[in-house]
Amino acid sequence: MKTRRTRRALARRFGTDAGMTTSEYAVGTIAACAFAAVLYKVVTSGAVSGALQSLIGKALDAQF
Repeated sequence: MKTRRTRRALARRFGTDAGMTTSEYAVGTIAACAFAAVLYKVVTSGAVSGALQSLIGKALDAQF
């Protein structure tokens, strides 16, 4: 009973905003796209591509 009253009092005092606003979605989407672009550039770079090919080649040529 006490927690319900406390929860209601907090909701009245601070509001019941449980989700993100449109501007927060926009900023989050832009940040996610920027991170994806940086990650794509890193993964498709020559050094990383060569390392991945080497790793896959070693895995396929492993002796059991």
